[in-house]
Amino acid sequence: MNVSMSFVDEATIELYKETVFCFLPEFVKDFTYKPWLFSLLGSCLIGLSGILPLAIIPMGEDSDKKFEDPAESKSLRILLSFAVGGLLGDVFLHLLPEAWAHDIGNVDNYQFNGHPSLRSGLWVLTGVLIFTIVEKIFSGYANADEENPQPKCVEIANCLLRKSGGKIPQGADFQKLGCGPRGSCDIEDVPNGCYLKEREKRSKEQPKKVAGYLNLMANSIDNFTHGLAVAGSFLVSFRHGVLATFAILLHEIPHEVGDFAILLRSGFSRWDAARAQLLTACAGMLGALVAIGGSGVTSALEARTSWIMPFTAGGFLHIALVTVLPDLLKEEQPKESVKQIVALIFGIMLMAVMTILFES
Repeated sequence: MNVSMSFVDEATIELYKETVFCFLPEFVKDFTYKPWLFSLLGSCLIGLSGILPLAIIPMGEDSDKKFEDPAESKSLRILLSFAVGGLLGDVFLHLLPEAWAHDIGNVDNYQFNGHPSLRSGLWVLTGVLIFTIVEKIFSGYANADEENPQPKCVEIANCLLRKSGGKIPQGADFQKLGCGPRGSCDIEDVPNGCYLKEREKRSKEQPKKVAGYLNLMANSIDNFTHGLAVAGSFLVSFRHGVLATFAILLHEIPHEVGDFAILLRSGFSRWDAARAQLLTACAGMLGALVAIGGSGVTSALEARTSWIMPFTAGGFLHIALVTVLPDLLKEEQPKESVKQIVALIFGIMLMAVMTILFES
């Protein structure tokens, strides 16, 4: 009885396949599985998750001002708390465990006798140190520009020349026009608002903080590892590739929201942040190409890229604990502090759930 039922089931399945195949277009029938194509498509899909936060951040002209300064925006501080939780969860629940597992599995290849995880620890410290040095250097340049503003009297004089047809009015006193003894000017005192309007146009594009670019660098390295994982899975089979792409996509969505909040804090507008997030997707495509190109030497490729995860973990630790968290510690309202702590814990828990799904 079981044999006949098995035969009926197999016959039904074959009939179903033949029926469906008859209705498929010709280009689908002739299509052959190409791992490199699906690897690039999967990496591109994961990269597109960087624009999903646009659906969360409100639109409109006032929204940029609302999310411009973390000291004034309660919503941004909550998003930043979620970002810190997401980064910490990603470091301690995903990146470091995977790096340590790789070290333990390849203990014979390293020279740290009895301490297989020491290698990853050194790379984490290297990541923290390099990100600290980079931020220190570029922050020093930014602070120097802020502390030594250029004199504005010449610009006011040029403005007056244009208004008066190329002649400076007799008796024009630049002290009254707003020029102080150090050459600094109060643009609100300029007659008829001429200089004020020009200054407003120039100040629309404010310099972006170094933290935003550091986050983009760390995110690019992280996306590179995702490209490696996606391409490696599609090289095994189509099913493995689809599952890996879906798992990484679920893992990345909350991560991208946190990254978006950090970019907003660093002076990026919503659209600038979205464009920057899309640019980091190119690193994922590059990772997929590297995995495809080295498909014949998988073990050697893993050995050469095993430092990337702990190094990225160090960068994320610097961004979360050095760059973002100090701003959140300045909160003085107990109610807002509770909200931020809840958002931080939620970020950690969400990354834990996504990591469990990813590992399974």
